[in-house]
Amino acid sequence: MAYVISEDCIACGTCISECPSEAISEGDIYKIDPDLCTECGTCADVCPNEAISLP
Repeated sequence: MAYVISEDCIACGTCISECPSEAISEGDIYKIDPDLCTECGTCADVCPNEAISLP
């Protein structure tokens, strides 16, 4: 199951640069493409707002 980004996202960009599968897209709140997410957890590890988790 792919990681998801909650409304706590502040769109800082930290997760995008760390995602090895380029599954995260920008916006007011970033989104993770479940078809591209490899569930590595890197994005959740680097998120300063703890806005990324497994559903």
